[in-house]
Amino acid sequence: MKLYNSLTRTKEEFVPLDGKNVKMYACGITPSAEAHIGHLYQALIYDIMRKFLEKEGFSVVYARNYTDVDDKIIAKSNELNIPAQEYAEKMIENIDNEMHIFQIDEPNVWLYATKNIDNMIDFIEKLIEKGHAYPTSKGDVYFSVETFPSYGKLSGRKTDDALDGVRVENDEEKKAPLDFALWKSAKEGEPFWNSPWGKGRPGWHIECSVMNYVTFGDQIDIHGGGRDLLFPHHENEIAQTESLTEKPFAKYWVHNGLIRVNGQKMSKSLGNSLLMSDLRKQFHIESVKFALLQNSYHTDINITDTLFSDAEKHLFGFYQILQEATQKFGKLEGKEVSVEENFDNAMRDDLNTAKAISYLFGIFKTAKEKISEGDKSVLALLNSVVNTYRLLGLFKANPDDFVSYVKEKSQVEIPPEVQKKAEERWLAKKNKDFALADKLRDEISELGFVVKDTKEGFQILKK
Repeated sequence: MKLYNSLTRTKEEFVPLDGKNVKMYACGITPSAEAHIGHLYQALIYDIMRKFLEKEGFSVVYARNYTDVDDKIIAKSNELNIPAQEYAEKMIENIDNEMHIFQIDEPNVWLYATKNIDNMIDFIEKLIEKGHAYPTSKGDVYFSVETFPSYGKLSGRKTDDALDGVRVENDEEKKAPLDFALWKSAKEGEPFWNSPWGKGRPGWHIECSVMNYVTFGDQIDIHGGGRDLLFPHHENEIAQTESLTEKPFAKYWVHNGLIRVNGQKMSKSLGNSLLMSDLRKQFHIESVKFALLQNSYHTDINITDTLFSDAEKHLFGFYQILQEATQKFGKLEGKEVSVEENFDNAMRDDLNTAKAISYLFGIFKTAKEKISEGDKSVLALLNSVVNTYRLLGLFKANPDDFVSYVKEKSQVEIPPEVQKKAEERWLAKKNKDFALADKLRDEISELGFVVKDTKEGFQILKK
């Protein structure tokens, strides 16, 4: 199996540090708001990575964390006038519930920042003793970047260029602008813990280093996360951990791409965040997964108006064939070896879910032909598909239920206002008034519908 290593910028053969034993960690969620599609995508990718490694015969210990103390959590809890920890626990419960609904399996180990404060203090004290960190008179502690000469090796940024895009604390006691906080002195109205440097709380970057260290020891095999964490978060993790252990922290650094909505970066400020709770009300959870897994996990995903509806349409066709085969010939049974072989080969190539999914179109075309020919070997072919692709979270539903679900959705009555706007949009496109067409498309979307262009004209779908 090969994985793309962000540290070496090459695709490498995966060889764990300890035989078949794999230590795997993925940066989790800061529970400051409801879970969105970006959270789902990251959790889905590393859940699949863990499962495929296990399929390949590795013994995996997979850990994820919750950063349950953070500026945004504190701000939101103050707004609601409840303790920060109470707010974080409530959001964690909601997020866990959404992940369970989307059938994302639990990691082997859950880690929480607030349960590791003492471990963080010990870690920081050791960094101070080794000359890699320094406290200030105000009770803050900073990591001294100049003491770690290889700083920037993950991101490829030189120290002089690394300040771009980094939030710099305004503190005259900092020795250098790029030095980052390991411990932050308490401010009015914030939660705090006692430390040798006074009341305060940990900096963001120290959390993952410490939780890895206490869970796995000096080194791990795979460290994952979104590409937005590569710098400065993961860069700072390397500096902290390797300054303490004097060993390479993670052998493979793996980063998934980000979510874009109609070409724009997804963000709360733009109002284009897609919540998991909203997505599952509009589409079957398998349709969402199918859509997300149709590209390389390294690349960004552009969520267009029809991405999920197109995915659901494809799955509907597949499930119809599954339904027809079982109705005509009986229970799925037997095995078609090539299905699993092709799937495994695709996944061994840096978890290429896009290639694995692309095989489905040819497989189901063949299955349809076999059904029309009365060939019962279709049962073995489809049985292999169901058993193999469950690893991606697909074909776990009852075919009758999935087909009924989509059919019921398609019978939604289209309001006259939506129909009128769709017709006006079609006319605007014919007249090449694309600005008006886009405006009408957005208005239709706000009303809960999507217009999809077809050869015959257009189709209106419920979002």
